[in-house]
Amino acid sequence: MSTPALNQLYDLVTGDEDARVCKDISEAACHEQPRNFFAYLMANLFNKIADEIASAKLVLPWMLGALGAPVVLTGFLVPIREAGALLPQLLVAAAVRGLPRRKGVWLLGALLSAIALGGMAFAAATLAGAAAGWTVVGLLALFSLARGLCSVSAKDVLGKTVSKSRRGVLMGWSASLGGVGVLAVGLALGTLPLKGAETTVFTLLLGGAALLWVIAMVFFAAIREEPGATEGGGNALTVALGSLSLLREDGPFRRFVVARLLLLSVALSPPFYILLAQSHTGAGAEGLGWLMVASGLGASLSSPFWGRMGDRSSRSVMVLTAAGQGMLALGVFLAVELGMPGLTSPWPWAGVILLLTMLHTGVRLGRKVYLVDMATMETRAAYVAISNTVIGLAMLAAGLVGVVGDVFGAEALVLLLGLLAFAAAAYARRLPEVSG
Repeated sequence: MSTPALNQLYDLVTGDEDARVCKDISEAACHEQPRNFFAYLMANLFNKIADEIASAKLVLPWMLGALGAPVVLTGFLVPIREAGALLPQLLVAAAVRGLPRRKGVWLLGALLSAIALGGMAFAAATLAGAAAGWTVVGLLALFSLARGLCSVSAKDVLGKTVSKSRRGVLMGWSASLGGVGVLAVGLALGTLPLKGAETTVFTLLLGGAALLWVIAMVFFAAIREEPGATEGGGNALTVALGSLSLLREDGPFRRFVVARLLLLSVALSPPFYILLAQSHTGAGAEGLGWLMVASGLGASLSSPFWGRMGDRSSRSVMVLTAAGQGMLALGVFLAVELGMPGLTSPWPWAGVILLLTMLHTGVRLGRKVYLVDMATMETRAAYVAISNTVIGLAMLAAGLVGVVGDVFGAEALVLLLGLLAFAAAAYARRLPEVSG
């Protein structure tokens, strides 16, 4: 049972007064809602911070570059992180739905996440070159599979323990506090005298991320989850395979999937900008810290803007952000090739990462809103299942783009992905308008 002090804090945070809001959860869950609200909030907060300080787009590429790992392995970081978390969900969602309580699935995923990140910390402290790269990539695959378990179970637990009218407040607070935590880490890295201590910094970062997952487990274990319904769960992969004919028969949906494939050029690009920044600045952990700050600011500053624009025209968001990524890539490539002054300072690269994060945030939001707006109640499940399956498989194949960077350099790969982003913008512009 929640304590009076916890009830008062819950009322303060959510705006409740005397009447406790419990719209679609059981009476037993309603009595435990303040306890469950804060337990879920804290678990979500700590795993968000852990995810960001072990980011496959930012921290891991910088670490592999510092450890001398081949560029081709850096190319697999984002695909393995994204596809590894996505594809297993398609397979295990129905099995998880068959469990009366799903908290244990999340705890298993959290434990595996902590083990994987702890292994990466050990690799950072003891390995270098290709050995470090292959070890980190292998552990990232385990981490991604574990995150898939957390993702597929977290929403079910949230839906059973926190009222519909309070979930947005919870997620908003966790995102806000998580952003503050990540900015604090970035500022610490950027301002502390850490020159020459990069290996120690990476070991502490990843070890700290593993510890944060353990703390998150403690809070999530405190959630009191009532048994829930076990019927009605479908296997998303079965839905996808059974509905593949939509790619042939549904022209607008097929064109959206093609556009989303081309937009992968934006998602795949951040690690190679990171490698360019690292190679030109020669900066250690302090350079990474300022890039973390820029990335955090880029996401928080741009999300409300893209959200409002997406409600008016999600197609325009995809077109604008993809074209912006193309222009950014072209500008960075020319600056590197021409040897523009200032590239040895971390500040221009922080500006590049700020813009890149804003553009990537817009691409993600635009294509999500477009799919929801395009689909009907009858087609939405099939659309999501098919597109996630296609993109997950494409992500794994796209990891091979790192071969280009290994042969021709990271700047050539940035240019290639920028040209593909221009193609994505041109193709997305031909999509039918579905918003507004």
